[in-house]
Amino acid sequence: MRNQIQKFKRDKNFITFCRIGLFVAIILLWEVGAKTGILDEFLFSSPSAILNLLIKYIVSKEIWRHLFISVLETVAGIIFGTLLGILIAIILWANKFLSKVVEPLLVLLNALPKTALAPIMIIWAGTGVTGIVVVSISILIVVTIISTYNYFINVDKEKIKMLKSFGATKTQLFTNLIFPSNLVNIINVVKINIGLAWVGVIVGEFLVSRAGLGYLIMYGGQVFRLDLVMMGVVILCLIAYLMYAIVNLIEIILIKKRGKKIWNQLKF
Repeated sequence: MRNQIQKFKRDKNFITFCRIGLFVAIILLWEVGAKTGILDEFLFSSPSAILNLLIKYIVSKEIWRHLFISVLETVAGIIFGTLLGILIAIILWANKFLSKVVEPLLVLLNALPKTALAPIMIIWAGTGVTGIVVVSISILIVVTIISTYNYFINVDKEKIKMLKSFGATKTQLFTNLIFPSNLVNIINVVKINIGLAWVGVIVGEFLVSRAGLGYLIMYGGQVFRLDLVMMGVVILCLIAYLMYAIVNLIEIILIKKRGKKIWNQLKF
């Protein structure tokens, strides 16, 4: 057992080392390619130029305004979209007839190009932060409903029968079995929603915003400032990864708690 744990740790450290090495190699190749003319610096910029521009934006404190707005819109989209999606999934799980009626509609909504409909949604919801959040929610809510509902209906049937044999109501069934057993799965849905929410926010900021990472990227493209475009993209990647890491940490904590609970039950 101890050897297996040590092997797991070695493999994990090696994977981490390879990831860092790959990232460093890409940055170095990018920089060398831009400085030697292999890559057109006007089109691709360079890591050093991006870093210098980022320092200027940090010193002027302008970056924090754009970052705050984009993160606020993204977090709002994730929270409201995920909660609303889970609520609808619960209603569909509780009402089999309704779920059969709504299923084709969900498939249709999932197939719609939400980003193409973003201008219409912004007109409906408004051109401020609200409209951008609505675009973000529209992109992730259907995925949340479908994924969460499928998790709910695929819980072990034998466990459901056992609880029903003891006279458990639907509410008790959901609160004691369906939801707790799918908590980690819901965390995975949130992970997916992070990327989807950012897509909605950036698209919304492209269309109407006067601030935010999406605005910076769009403005940089309009004035042919590729260093500004790449700076916005790099910051976007870093923030999205940070949000993913936070959710992943929550998932690890939940898995450990579940593991301890199962171990205590086995010991008992």
